[in-house]
Amino acid sequence: MSETPKRGLGRGFDALISDDFDKSLLLTAEDRIEKIPLKQLQPNPRQPRKHFDETALEQLAGSIKRHGIVQPLVATPSGKGSYTLIAGERRWRAAGLAGLQTVPAIVRERRELEQLELALIENVQRVDLSPLEQAVSIERLHEQFTVPYDEIAERLGKATSTVHNLVRLLRLPEAAREALAAGNISEGHARAILALKSDTERQAYLLKSIISQGWSVRQAERFVLSVKAGTKETKKVHEHVATQTPATKRLSRKLKTSIHIRRTAHGGKLEVNFRDDDDLQRILGFFDQA
Repeated sequence: MSETPKRGLGRGFDALISDDFDKSLLLTAEDRIEKIPLKQLQPNPRQPRKHFDETALEQLAGSIKRHGIVQPLVATPSGKGSYTLIAGERRWRAAGLAGLQTVPAIVRERRELEQLELALIENVQRVDLSPLEQAVSIERLHEQFTVPYDEIAERLGKATSTVHNLVRLLRLPEAAREALAAGNISEGHARAILALKSDTERQAYLLKSIISQGWSVRQAERFVLSVKAGTKETKKVHEHVATQTPATKRLSRKLKTSIHIRRTAHGGKLEVNFRDDDDLQRILGFFDQA
């Protein structure tokens, strides 16, 4: 039996648009760019970002002076020769600091924007999309259409925390994103890797261990807990991840059942397996004799 091929992110954003969608709305930026005076553009009132770092804006303005605006803004007509920004407010602000009078922009009618938003919402709801592909669509809605995450969550019928967790997957190291897209790690594994965002070396080690040693999500989480607890030595970290030790193996032989360690942030617990109530009574009998 042939295996179902593992899917990556395909051809990017456009690969997420359904076949029956009007592709004329997705004309390339080069086909629809207009030069719009800065004074005719106004910020989108739905823009979730209210604060723009002044230092970063100055740096971007310097870059614009040297190279111009590489990525066009996106705007929609708002009447009387004015336009509302849909994407690119940061570039618009920096262009003003750089002394530009006009900026390149893709102008889309409100109908087009509504259809694009609807297409993206419908695609996020598709059952065949991977978590990473859902994250791509959600982030496009947020960044290019300035839709707040809580509004996206409401439209999708998901909890806001779920939407945030999906988007966080885009912050994974490239190797981890590829592993998630290929199905070599799960979303739970990916979240464990993200928890070590300040330690790229340990992130890479954890990814390698998940794939090469078949670590479960719980083992990956225990690895993270061990690292965050300050454990430095690799051997000791592995001790925290291991579900069995020489001591548990001796006890397993004595009780004639499997015993595992489940570590937590504060200590842990022993798990003793039993087949049925009779087997449980047999195991408890050992402790009565102690």
